[in-house]
Amino acid sequence: MTVKGINAQSKPVGIYVKKLMSKNFQKNETVTHLKNLLPTISSIGYNKQTLVISIKPEDLFFTLTVLKFHTNTQYSLLTAISGVDYPYRKRRFEVVYELLSIRFNSRIRIKTFVDEITPLTSAVSVFSAATWWEREIWDLFGVFFECNDEIKRILTDYGFEGHPLRKDFPLSGFVESRYDEKKKRVVCEPLEHAQEFRSFDFSSGWSVQSI
Repeated sequence: MTVKGINAQSKPVGIYVKKLMSKNFQKNETVTHLKNLLPTISSIGYNKQTLVISIKPEDLFFTLTVLKFHTNTQYSLLTAISGVDYPYRKRRFEVVYELLSIRFNSRIRIKTFVDEITPLTSAVSVFSAATWWEREIWDLFGVFFECNDEIKRILTDYGFEGHPLRKDFPLSGFVESRYDEKKKRVVCEPLEHAQEFRSFDFSSGWSVQSI
C-alpha cells in the first residue's frame, strides 16, 4: 500500500534524524570540551560547519598556543588572519584567525576585538606565517601587533598616511602618485579633481552617525 505524495523509494526519515542528532551531539560535545579546556572563551557557537569562538585581546596568545599544541585540538595550521571595521562599536576592529587541524580534519575561527590604540600580541612565535597577515592588517586597518619585528607597510607605499580599509577613510584618498620626468621617480602630490564648480567633502557617512 502506498500513500499519495510519498516516494516509496525514499529512505526512512528515522535514518536522517539519527544522522542529524549524531552531528548535533558531536557539536555539543566539542563545545563542552572547548569550554572546559579554555575558560577564557567569551562566546562559542557554529557558523554553518565552522566552530567560532570569541575571546578578549589579552587572552589571544594563550588561546592560539593551546589550540595548536594541545593533544585534543592540534590546530597546527594557520590559514588566514583578516580584519573587519565596525565604526559604531567601542572596539571597532574585529581580528579573525582561521585555524585548521589536519589531524582531526577540523576548522576553527577565533575572533577578538580591539580599538584604535589597543595592540594585539603577535602570533608569530606560535605560527610563523602570521607575519605577513599581521603586516597587512596593520597597513590597511592600523591594528598594531606587539612582538612582531616586521611590522611595516606591505601593500601601500612607505610614505603613505592613513589606513585604507577603515570605513572613515575617503575612497579618493588624500594624495595621488605620478611619475616625474624631471626627478625620474614616482612622486606623491595632494589630490586634485579636474571637474570645475564641484566641492568634495572628505567626511564619510560613517562619521555622522552614532549608536
